[in-house]
Amino acid sequence: MAKTKQVADPGFGRTSAENVQRFVNKDGTFNIKHINHKNQITNTFSYLIDISWPRFFLLIFLGYVVINSVFAIIYLLIGLQHLNGATGNMFYDFLNAFFFSAQTITTVGYGKMSPSGTLAGVISTIQALVGLLSFSFITGLLYGRFAKPRSFVKFSEKIIHRPFNGGTAIMFRIMNMKKTVMLQPKITVTLSLLDKDDDGYKSRFFKLALEREQISYLPTTWTIVHEIKEESPLFGYSREELKKLKGEFIVLATYFDESFNQDVHRVYSYTLEEISFDRIFDKAFEFDGEGVIVLDHEKLNRTNSINS
Repeated sequence: MAKTKQVADPGFGRTSAENVQRFVNKDGTFNIKHINHKNQITNTFSYLIDISWPRFFLLIFLGYVVINSVFAIIYLLIGLQHLNGATGNMFYDFLNAFFFSAQTITTVGYGKMSPSGTLAGVISTIQALVGLLSFSFITGLLYGRFAKPRSFVKFSEKIIHRPFNGGTAIMFRIMNMKKTVMLQPKITVTLSLLDKDDDGYKSRFFKLALEREQISYLPTTWTIVHEIKEESPLFGYSREELKKLKGEFIVLATYFDESFNQDVHRVYSYTLEEISFDRIFDKAFEFDGEGVIVLDHEKLNRTNSINS
């Protein structure tokens, strides 16, 4: 039987290097370093949409403090007599200016301090505009973060190589991390292998045949299996040779998510160096006394030796 033919470059390019790193990071982003690239507001918006919630709120809080501190310093420079709140103490004057700034930027006024004079009025007016724009921007970010479809598929950290059906196979596992209804989940695995010819180092790409590329539902876990048969690009390599190969399994998971009512994608990758040999995944779910399936999320990455 003929070996799997190379497939067209999936987008990473065929030109490579001896010390090439992985194409896809563990978080699903591309391992690309951008240079000579002008930062744009759209890049900042995308970054704030994608970061974790704790980091997002931390940046919002820091931005809030910085903006109010800047305007507090401006109010100090023009003199707190323009705010009817001077105390004669620098520290307390700064605090009063900061609190007035916070009241102005949020359009909240308590009556104790107010701008007096044209200059203070102009500055407070500008700050009120900055506040409106800032909170509009934050509102857009919050909506974008809630509205953006997010994948709740988690990949096992380990990829294993073990005996299977009289031969051997490469396996990894995915899990549904939420109670989300995932329909028609599909997995595509592309193998990249580093090769060298007269023109230098090249990347060769192969679409791996899987035991099952698609199932109907993903309520718990799914173990993806690539049998190393004669047609496999990994056929004929010993265990030591597999360890020495420079390559990467690039995985694309796609499914329909009922929560978002649309298709959701997730990209992940494993390098050949990450293969664990002669291991088997521990079963991640079982039935309780009432016959209900119990899924143990801690067992996603748990493996046992096949010899134990």
